[in-house]
Amino acid sequence: MTFILSIFAGRLIQMQGLDSKVYEAAAVDQRQHTEKVPAKRGAITDVDGHALAVTVEARDIAIDPTKVPEAARAKVAALLARHLGRPEQEMAAKLARVDTRYQLLAGGVAPTVADTLLKEPIPSLTETRTYRRAYPAGDLAGSLIGFVGDEKNGLAGMELVRNSVLAGQDGELRMETGRDGQRIPMTATQRTPPVDGRDVRLTIDRDIQWAAQRVIAEQTRKSGASSGTVIVMDVRTAQVIAMANAPELDLNNWRKAPESHYVNRAAADVFEPGSTNKVITAAAALEAGVVGPDSVFHVKDNIQCADRVLRDAHPHPPEDLTFRQAVAQSSNVATVMAARKVGSQGLYEMLKKFGFGARPGGGVPGAEAGLLPDYKKWSGSQSCTVAYGQGVSVTALQMASVYQTIANGGVKIEPQIVAGSTDDSGRFVPAKPGVQTRVISDKTAKEITAMLEEAVGEEGTGELAAIPGYRVAGKTGTANRYDAELGRYDGYTASFVGFTPAEAPRLVVLSVLQNPKNGHFGGQLAAPVFKDVMTFAIKSRKIPPTGSPVSAVRTRAGQ
Repeated sequence: MTFILSIFAGRLIQMQGLDSKVYEAAAVDQRQHTEKVPAKRGAITDVDGHALAVTVEARDIAIDPTKVPEAARAKVAALLARHLGRPEQEMAAKLARVDTRYQLLAGGVAPTVADTLLKEPIPSLTETRTYRRAYPAGDLAGSLIGFVGDEKNGLAGMELVRNSVLAGQDGELRMETGRDGQRIPMTATQRTPPVDGRDVRLTIDRDIQWAAQRVIAEQTRKSGASSGTVIVMDVRTAQVIAMANAPELDLNNWRKAPESHYVNRAAADVFEPGSTNKVITAAAALEAGVVGPDSVFHVKDNIQCADRVLRDAHPHPPEDLTFRQAVAQSSNVATVMAARKVGSQGLYEMLKKFGFGARPGGGVPGAEAGLLPDYKKWSGSQSCTVAYGQGVSVTALQMASVYQTIANGGVKIEPQIVAGSTDDSGRFVPAKPGVQTRVISDKTAKEITAMLEEAVGEEGTGELAAIPGYRVAGKTGTANRYDAELGRYDGYTASFVGFTPAEAPRLVVLSVLQNPKNGHFGGQLAAPVFKDVMTFAIKSRKIPPTGSPVSAVRTRAGQ
């Protein structure tokens, strides 16, 4: 007995004397409980401060599955499913996890729903205060804004690109709790406060964005197109006022949408632009001095290029056209003739100056660089087709930037999508303006603008884009569409891009329809979209017509 008691005494001395600090630390650690104090995510707003993405108070609902009797699980699962809007099988599976004393049932639950649920006779049900992301405007600029996942981090769009600004930094609450999870009275508590995220203000105008989405969605449906895009851009600042896609992503139901809807097509979809690209060929020819607006070309309806015969959009007898008339009528043959005077290297360098083959800056989510092969690798026919927009690929954002450059007197401004953000004190800090680069001379820009006005005139291909009372400059585009899934050309890309007032440009509008089934010409399908969106935008921005008449120019050879 003495021997046994001596063993107990030795063990007691070891525990209370030698190892007391170790056991004391272990006990404190066992009692110590750390809770995350979530930071409030910053809001995303339009240019006037209207909320597009906000953070609202919510609850995380959890349960201790070991406290739910097996016989009651089916009834409890049914109650949880009804209140939380989740499948009953999912709730039953979580209640069956008796290997854990904490099981999260649903996150981001509305406080009213949580309050009602907690009144039900469900054992060991708990709530934790948190936040959830809400999108008051639904699908307005959905693929541009993006969404937030369960871990409260941005997964797409601006939510992803600006996550470090929006997310903030979670805080921490450390306290001592008993076996039942309740705080032990009179014990110390340590709290590290959270740092809330900062707000991000976009350049998007909510009203113009709504109009652009409505118009392109309707035209996409009517034309049977697979998708459509509209971009509205401020000429003087290159700020993107609207960036609409069809179909668009409903942010309040993003989990149910196909992943293809997550893509901001306006910045990410790459396509061959077709005739809207002819302004770059015109710019190269005019800047090099090898062609003037009134230079006359004897134009057939076809032209030999290496081993291929390239044709105009419509058959016609040989005719004499001035260069401005060739641009207005979108003559492929005349464009190739002008490009030959410039040479492949000169055309390639002008395409690069306009931003082809380079990813645009400005923080637009998903922006791609397109495809601009080196001119040394152009095939014999490609040296001709690039002149009218085939064999080179761009995004809608890049093409809108081309016309912003022309409308801005030849000065390219890096496109902007973020107007600014708030600082730590909540004060709004404007974003830096886009980098400016002169691409062509003011004289060349004005000459091209005059040609583009003719393209929207009675003899041009963009007559349906004309807006009564305003001088409009613009260009149609109809290109063969390369289908990556099929590995060949299939269908068409119809587009129109222009600006107004032509004599003092304020806004650029671009519309693109991919793979339409009911018609395929840009002047037929995309020009009316331009007209409707631009008409709404100039009224919304209160941009009056300047009242100046169209300058008298020589359009036809021999006039």
